[in-house]
Amino acid sequence: MKHFKPVLLIFTALMLPHTSIICAESMKTKQPSSPDGQITVSLQGGGLALHFAGKPVIQLPRLGIGDDAIRLSSVPHFVQKYKADYTMLSGKCLHCTNSANEYSVDLTANQRMTIRLFNDGMAFRYELSDLQSVKIPREHTAYRIADGTPRWMQRWSEAYEGFFPLTTQTSDNGRWGYPALVEASDGVYALITEANIERRQSASSLYNYGDIYSVVPDKNDIQVSGSWHTPWRVLIIGTLSRVVESTLVTDVANPCCLDSTTWIHPGVVSWVYWAYNHGSNDYNIICKYVDLAVSLQLPYVLIDAEWDEMKNGKTIEDAVAYARDNGIKPLIWYNSSVGWVKGAPGPKYRLNNPDDREREFAWCERIGVAGVKIDFFSGDNQMNMDYYLDLLESTARHHLLVNFHGATIPRGWQRTYPHMLTTEGVYGAEWYNNVPTFTDKAASHNATLPFTRNVIGPMDYTPCAFSHSQHPHITTYAHELALTVLFESGLQHLADRPESFLAQPADIRHFFGRLPVVWDETLLLDGVPGQYVVLARRNRRTWYVAGINGSDDSRTITLSFARLPRKLANATLFLDGDNPAQPWCIKTISFKQIPRQITLKPRGGFVAEIEE
Repeated sequence: MKHFKPVLLIFTALMLPHTSIICAESMKTKQPSSPDGQITVSLQGGGLALHFAGKPVIQLPRLGIGDDAIRLSSVPHFVQKYKADYTMLSGKCLHCTNSANEYSVDLTANQRMTIRLFNDGMAFRYELSDLQSVKIPREHTAYRIADGTPRWMQRWSEAYEGFFPLTTQTSDNGRWGYPALVEASDGVYALITEANIERRQSASSLYNYGDIYSVVPDKNDIQVSGSWHTPWRVLIIGTLSRVVESTLVTDVANPCCLDSTTWIHPGVVSWVYWAYNHGSNDYNIICKYVDLAVSLQLPYVLIDAEWDEMKNGKTIEDAVAYARDNGIKPLIWYNSSVGWVKGAPGPKYRLNNPDDREREFAWCERIGVAGVKIDFFSGDNQMNMDYYLDLLESTARHHLLVNFHGATIPRGWQRTYPHMLTTEGVYGAEWYNNVPTFTDKAASHNATLPFTRNVIGPMDYTPCAFSHSQHPHITTYAHELALTVLFESGLQHLADRPESFLAQPADIRHFFGRLPVVWDETLLLDGVPGQYVVLARRNRRTWYVAGINGSDDSRTITLSFARLPRKLANATLFLDGDNPAQPWCIKTISFKQIPRQITLKPRGGFVAEIEE
């Protein structure tokens, strides 16, 4: 049975299902602005300048597609009001609503720029028509990020596995990955990214020469006839809370294209690789992680790479059967076989050919596999983007959840294909396996990710380890626990070894069995990128407030619950203990008894689980 509808190229929001357009005859002001008037756009030097609450945000000195950049001579004209209203199956917010004023400007006879100004940012794209079997022209979009502007940016890599160090200078030129966070003015931020990659498109990244950061699409050699448009270029704008809480990336993504989503169930996963790099070829080790999932009441277990070389006289079907017989749903790993192939683990070459892919996923469905982790992609070119879409459509036909690893960042596909519950695209805890660098930098990195990478979509960081891998961690136990709440992922893989989890107090073990991965809403309560962060997430009638210290010094934070409901009842507070022999301090108290000031240990953290 066919379980997806083809995603069509879309030129105006009038063609989008599940959204509504409210037309208006005219706007009273000629200056483009967001519905609340906080974000405005004006002409500047042939480009555009953005302001938030009267403060300068960012300049776009170059625009357009073609042989040369386009110099704007007129302000974009108002077209219509746009409203997004949709439900997600996972993410930071389940019921998402947003509205925008949409504007348009003709750049050439067959090129138009469409701009949507939301209260939390701007999305724009170029729309081409009357093409006659031509290669996609060069894009000229550029952002100016002046020296002295604080920014948190990562060097681009195929797997988006890098740090987001704070810098204020354009010290060198290079290629930069999304998202890029900029403090444009005092207390006003812009997060630069993109959204809604479709077929015949490549993803883009930023290349800078001095303070000019150009949007450069990756390789795309297709010949296009008729109409074509770019993905949405996205700027999330405002205070830090507006940025962190924004759903703008999915607001401009294509709606869900699946006929049925009743089989999609987010959840927590026991994961073998962090402790046993080659453990998934050992039936006995897999059984240990299935047993862990049973003990902690987790729904899933991930059987990672090399399961096609199973030891102990067993096969992957035996391991899948053991999981299912114990009430645990198994996920299994595949090599995409387009990135790291030679010398890489298998299974390989099972997904590249459409017939092989259908046969493999049909077998997974038949033996009871619940989902697949697909690893080692080779960049952001058009070939890879279409391959991701092929995989998403095929897995949907066979009711398989998806986790992309060694992969690009999410760009809104989590709305269009809601069975894509997570992607890696992050420098995560598995790096304790690889190099010593992560040990000293993890705490600050962890306190940066809620403001950068995790803003744009699910992030398979694989959090929460109390023991050590190849290289030790120096974050505290409560810091590690807090990551399970701070980091949003529709499949939350717990990284530690079974003995470590089972040695924790009963309250900690029971915490994992209750841990949600689906959030009705998310609020940023406090924080500074790289220094500390406090988030509140709600799942039905339970609030989880989590915070971490990203520094090597103790930090006293003042908790403000003004944005939470007034009627909150009992709470369980998970804090760091006084010494290594007593790593936990766990309190069951009323909400009113939660201290409004908490001193976090160096690289420490806390979690408060609060019932309404």
